[in-house]
Amino acid sequence: MRKPPILLVLCFLFALPVAAQRFVLDSVLKVHPDLVNMEANVFKYADSSYYFKHFFRALDSVYEGKKEKVHIFHIGGSHVQADIYPNRLRTYLQSSSEFTMSQRGFVFPFLLANTNNPANYKVTSKTRWKGMRSSQKRDSIAWGLAGISAVFKDSIDTIRVVANHKSYTKKPYYFNKLRIFYNTWNTGYSIVPLDSSTIVNSRLDNEFHYLEYVFNDSKEEFEFQVIKTDSTTTEPFLMMGMELLNDEPGIEYTSIGVNGADFPSYFRSAFFEKQLRLYKPDMFIVSMGTNDTYMPESHFDVEKFKNNYESFIQMIQRVNPECAILLAVPNDSYYLRKQPNPNTVKAEGVILELAEKYGMAVWDFYEIMGGFRSSQKWYQKRIMPRDRIHFTQRGYHIKSDLLLKAFVGAWEKASNREPGSLLKIILENAHE
Repeated sequence: MRKPPILLVLCFLFALPVAAQRFVLDSVLKVHPDLVNMEANVFKYADSSYYFKHFFRALDSVYEGKKEKVHIFHIGGSHVQADIYPNRLRTYLQSSSEFTMSQRGFVFPFLLANTNNPANYKVTSKTRWKGMRSSQKRDSIAWGLAGISAVFKDSIDTIRVVANHKSYTKKPYYFNKLRIFYNTWNTGYSIVPLDSSTIVNSRLDNEFHYLEYVFNDSKEEFEFQVIKTDSTTTEPFLMMGMELLNDEPGIEYTSIGVNGADFPSYFRSAFFEKQLRLYKPDMFIVSMGTNDTYMPESHFDVEKFKNNYESFIQMIQRVNPECAILLAVPNDSYYLRKQPNPNTVKAEGVILELAEKYGMAVWDFYEIMGGFRSSQKWYQKRIMPRDRIHFTQRGYHIKSDLLLKAFVGAWEKASNREPGSLLKIILENAHE
């Protein structure tokens, strides 16, 4: 959350080796049959939601090779920034058929911002940058879709983008287009490719604030320099994100997470909604609420939380009125490692109410993991660390496999498939 020791937990997770992806849920439940409430592991209201019926029809078309692309967005705080359980779901879905592997899409270079980076891609620099997060009230700078900016004030640096790092996708990601999101209004800095021989076109977009390169071949990595061209400029260069694109159809899965993020922090990102309009997501998973509820019970304003959540839903609908929105209830947690947090159950009530109001679906992970004080049980089974907010790597794997099972269960029901039939195919394809 907002306390520094949590970063140590995340750094430990990324020091672990990345093994081949395996569905762990069945084996875990054999050892810990009382760990989760499997009856609750569903997408509530999905079968009566117009938006989800529309989404699953589109997903079927992609799965069968009839439609070009479906784009899923997943937003949250540190759970999502780590990209352990979102990346597992991404890999499962992109491996579901021969038509579903798509581009990596939008990523943020967290290493440049001196914070934990997902293990499946890498962006490095040769000099030190500074990170500024919208979740930190002391920070005040321009933010885009990522909710975090990497700040550079020196004269020159070389950036290396690697699309595949510690990844378990069956096919490597590649890109033939690269977008670099930054403060394009700052003319005191330039972006210069180290090798321009394969670039066939470049375009600066001052509306959405990115520079786009188009290549004549497929790439897994690329290097460019950020150069200060005006010695009198005092405004820093702000890296807001990158996008690795290709022309392949399939399922694209974008995860956006910032350590400590709550709804107000994303509202502080001036270009969030504008840049989201580049994508118009087909499905949006909202994994927010952990940081919004991380406070003493007397300080938690239920109405304020509801208003913020509703405003975020309305923003997504402005971008795409047809978007299916999955509202994920945050996990049970402890406040300051000492007190079980009673605010989560209040947030759960708000989320269920808003889902019914807007015709959306809910993945109630709070109920799935056992409700109030259940994080203590998960901690005792060594699936959560001592903070009882985050999860161990195995814990995140369990969470992703639960989400996959609920996701595919709703998909099977919407498409009148036999229960478990599609999940079996997806797991077989992912484990080949």
